[in-house]
Amino acid sequence: MFAFLSLRQLLFITHRNRRTQFQLGLLQKTAFFSIKSFSSFGLSKPKQQNEAQRHSFTVSYLINSCGFSPKSALLASHKVHFENPDKPDSVINLLKHNGFNDTHITKLIRQFPRLLLYNPKNTLLPKIKFFPSIGISTSDLPRILSTSPELLKRSLKNHLIPCYDILKSLLVENEKVIKTLRRSHLSLQYITISIVPNVELLREVGVPQSNISYLVTTCPFVATIQRSKLVKAIQEVKEMGIDPSKIVFVQAIIVVLTSKRPMWEYKFEIFKRWGWSKEDTLLAFKKDPNFMQLSEKNIMKTMNFLVNKLGRPSTDIARNPVVLHLSLEKRIIPRCSVIQILVANHLVKDDLGFSSFLLVNEKLFLEKYVSKFQDIAPQLLSFYQNKMDLLDVEIQFEKVGETKQL
Repeated sequence: MFAFLSLRQLLFITHRNRRTQFQLGLLQKTAFFSIKSFSSFGLSKPKQQNEAQRHSFTVSYLINSCGFSPKSALLASHKVHFENPDKPDSVINLLKHNGFNDTHITKLIRQFPRLLLYNPKNTLLPKIKFFPSIGISTSDLPRILSTSPELLKRSLKNHLIPCYDILKSLLVENEKVIKTLRRSHLSLQYITISIVPNVELLREVGVPQSNISYLVTTCPFVATIQRSKLVKAIQEVKEMGIDPSKIVFVQAIIVVLTSKRPMWEYKFEIFKRWGWSKEDTLLAFKKDPNFMQLSEKNIMKTMNFLVNKLGRPSTDIARNPVVLHLSLEKRIIPRCSVIQILVANHLVKDDLGFSSFLLVNEKLFLEKYVSKFQDIAPQLLSFYQNKMDLLDVEIQFEKVGETKQL
């Protein structure tokens, strides 16, 4: 009995000890976790405060020194951090010293906040000096770089200089290189990726160097376009029967690649209203691809005058689509007024082509259609210089005729 009680007592004591150990262990773990958490909290608090202070300083600097709005400054502060104004100030002072105004600086930093951490003397200044060294004017430089901050991210030695050399080898003349850079920074960014392969493709189909230079300088976007798109555009233009050796070939490629298909089709509909067939429009396109990029308003005004008021067949314009580029008020109306007077007096034929009087230069027009008939119709020069409308010309001419008869 004693032995039995001893055994029960022993089991009870053992169980109690295990329970106590478990509780003690749990208490130790909890205490350790609490201490660790408290310790971690205590250690990170100064760090968090420093981070907040640095963050706050960056936001404040971007607002006060870079012209940022509070919202844009907060967003930019996630990309760039600094604790004092030394380096940002030196970057901004360098930019201002090289012609950047507050607007340029705000635009540049907004797109590229980390520029504020660049080494002004060793990293930034050599790149800024590079562009004037190749002919970029000091007035163009801030506009180009504030629009294209990617250029300042690139290595001068490994990217900017080699890409400039390649672009110059393609365009030959430095003036064309500068013209291209003014229009698009992509010329330097994608010279090896897109421009070189696209230029080779154009050469393969028979486009001469002068026309390649025209395309690259006039529309750098097309020169950097995806190769498959350029291949498709070349095929489309060739199917229209345009000779690759002619300047209109690259003009047509530019129009095809920069015109959205719905707008292209809408232009066909506009000319259809004036009696043009699809073939007429394509004929006009082969002569002057750029006329397809004219606004509907200008097209309608000029067509209305030439067809409805002047009485010319609309197909005459399809054969000379370049007249649609001319100023209605400054060129078309004054010259047509003079021709109308000459036709009414049987001094010139009434079937003169547009190219013979609308497309010639000012000096030749005056010699051929004004000075030549000054003795017979002295009022011509006055009518022309006053740029009178056809209705005014007809009324004035009738009065002149009546006076002569009296």
